[in-house]
Amino acid sequence: MNTSRNDDMMMLSSLNEWELVDLLLFNIKNLWRVDGLYFLGIEEKFGMEAATSIDVNCWEYLAEIEAKYLKKMFSLESNLEGLAKALRYTSWALDHPSKEIEIKDEVLVFRITDCHTQKTRKEKGLPQFSCKSVRFNYLKIFVENFSPNIDVCCKICPPDIHPDNIWCEWHFTIKKQ
Repeated sequence: MNTSRNDDMMMLSSLNEWELVDLLLFNIKNLWRVDGLYFLGIEEKFGMEAATSIDVNCWEYLAEIEAKYLKKMFSLESNLEGLAKALRYTSWALDHPSKEIEIKDEVLVFRITDCHTQKTRKEKGLPQFSCKSVRFNYLKIFVENFSPNIDVCCKICPPDIHPDNIWCEWHFTIKKQ
């Protein structure tokens, strides 16, 4: 049987709201599963440095796509409020159970308080992943494509020493003119 995108759209439109949301979140979890599996495979065969380098490139590419798509889809403004909304819709943040996003004193703060990637590595007896370069480059490219008027700054991210209740924290500010 040959099916088209229209057939898929019809199939999805037949789902109730909660089935559709559940399917969406299931597929986002699968994105993370694939990300983790390919990373572990590369790490095992070629080492952490090679896996991290490839991961950086993949997430940079995704950042550009997501920023442009989300900004257009939701008609978001090029300000911190628009960025906060866009970040919540990213494949990185959507359905992440332990994220905090707030705007305080003209700073958008985005933090992960309990990282499922790091917890999974720990459960498997693997060392902590130094994800700072992956996340920073992803967020830098995301912001550049969302609004060149916004800066991103990493406050905490492995390999940085961090408190038990914060794995990573990112600050976004409007650039001074």
